[in-house]
Amino acid sequence: MKKKVLAMVLVMGMAAGVLTGCGTAKDVSADNGKYAIGISQFAEHGSLDNCREGFIEGLKEEGLEEGKNLEIKVSNADADTATAAQIADNFVSEDMDLICAIATPSAQAAYNSAVNTEIPVVYTAVTNPEEAELATEDKMPVGAVTGTSDQLPVEAQLQMIRKLLPKAKTIGILYTTSEANSAYSIKQYEKYAEDYGFTIETAGVTNTSEVSLAAAGLLEKVDCLTNLTDNTVVSALPTILSQAEEAKIPVFGSEIEQVKLGCLAAEGLDYVNLGKETGKMAAKILKGEAKAEEMEYELLTDSSLYINEKAAENLGIEIPEDMKNEATEVFTEITEE
Repeated sequence: MKKKVLAMVLVMGMAAGVLTGCGTAKDVSADNGKYAIGISQFAEHGSLDNCREGFIEGLKEEGLEEGKNLEIKVSNADADTATAAQIADNFVSEDMDLICAIATPSAQAAYNSAVNTEIPVVYTAVTNPEEAELATEDKMPVGAVTGTSDQLPVEAQLQMIRKLLPKAKTIGILYTTSEANSAYSIKQYEKYAEDYGFTIETAGVTNTSEVSLAAAGLLEKVDCLTNLTDNTVVSALPTILSQAEEAKIPVFGSEIEQVKLGCLAAEGLDYVNLGKETGKMAAKILKGEAKAEEMEYELLTDSSLYINEKAAENLGIEIPEDMKNEATEVFTEITEE
């Protein structure tokens, strides 16, 4: 009997796109008692990698383990939307049991490819599923597509920045113009910035080759930078950090891996836990305990404080002791990629 392949296209990332139609999850009982999962990751960087690893761990906790009753196929789109679409089409042509997509562009591509099939899609690291047209305003899926959101804790980040930089006035944000998640996050920063005495200055890019020039221009106008979960910008983070350090401008991250690389601090989500929750949702679908088209997407709201003392030392910034005590992790060195 032909072995059934379970494709989980783990879509981490966010980008704009038009999604139409609706899908119905098929019967996902696997031949020979084994599933094969395909993970489609939009880009390669720490937060998405953590999401993928957490996703696999979440499946394992629910009894689906690679090498036993599960096969996993991993594909990376290298931050290219056309490649993400090709990966999704390939998973559909292989008649996967489930596509799990990591990041918005991958999630949109997976849903578009699977919309007229019985293949359910599970996504993670999608900041705003509504704006990505993957869910309705009441958090319900538009078809056989559900997952988890990594919406940024913007107010907690602004509070943290204000405490570390009491005299700062302007926060700069680099973003990719085609990423829906970034556009949404900027709106949130603009909504709350005034409450904390900040104004927001932005600079948009279309690809990584534009990041250096855009960063140079932005650094002349701001007191600090704060990163989003923008895949293109995060992929070029070492370049941004080098320029910012030379200009003595602090850079704040949006999750733990960015702080390890040299961002001063972050109020961020735990992307391993985000992936785990996604894996558990996927397991329920695969085991027939739930249907993707009936599952609300999940929004993780708890954030953790991460601090890099070495980055603070390089910038001549004193970290208050109470913040060090509150931090989930304090790093004393900068990790080289």
